Amino acid sequence: MRSQAMHGKQVYTVQQSGNRIRTGSGSIDIGRITELMSLGEYIKTIKREDPAAKSTLEILLCYQGLHAVLLHRPAHWLYRRGFYVLARFVSNVARFLTAIEIHPGAKIGKRLFIDHGLGVVIGETAEIGDDVLLYQGVTLGGTGGECGKRHPTLGNGVVVGTGASILGNIRLGNNAKVGAGSVVVHSVPDGATVVGIPGRVVKTRDETLGLLEHGRVAACAESEPPDIERLNDRIGELEALVRYLLEERVGQARG
Repeated sequence: MRSQAMHGKQVYTVQQSGNRIRTGSGSIDIGRITELMSLGEYIKTIKREDPAAKSTLEILLCYQGLHAVLLHRPAHWLYRRGFYVLARFVSNVARFLTAIEIHPGAKIGKRLFIDHGLGVVIGETAEIGDDVLLYQGVTLGGTGGECGKRHPTLGNGVVVGTGASILGNIRLGNNAKVGAGSVVVHSVPDGATVVGIPGRVVKTRDETLGLLEHGRVAACAESEPPDIERLNDRIGELEALVRYLLEERVGQARG
């Protein structure tokens, strides 16, 4: 594509070829501009969502979640082109530097924020949407040795709490929330909150929680009595009934 622009008495010719724009004074790499804009989006997201972030320099030097995502880019590029060993090597270097393991085959959307990050594992066929927040210890894993798609898909705006495990070829809908320590093995609808082992939906609503509002996520889980408490109450009632029947039979035998 070729176009011309006039500035004063000078005429500039602009020609686009692939990912580069050629001008009279040189060329511009569109891909490079896109990468810089994307990095800026990551930094803005971290500043917005993490009150501990004090400056851009601090984020660039000290946020291993950002480092892991940036290092995943060349690893994923190599993986898609069949350089599997080299891609795994790059991902292993990233794991050594950040303590975050992202398989080079994983597909990651825009503005993924891995907060703290220690112990996060993202499997080969995992897919992550835009504006997702993962806390430390999160696992996006498989459930066995099956081939093909075997890791979860996370929609846009998903929040996964500390130590949670999302296992198997399931989907977490847009804006879903997973409580800390939960184990999710079934798909979750949009906007739902999931807690427990195994994970169960405790709230489905249109209201969107703030990304860092863990207290409100926990309140959703506490708003209805947990199944385990109801089960314990029922067991206590049955034990009392059995004791009453035994005492009645003993009394009849003595009488």
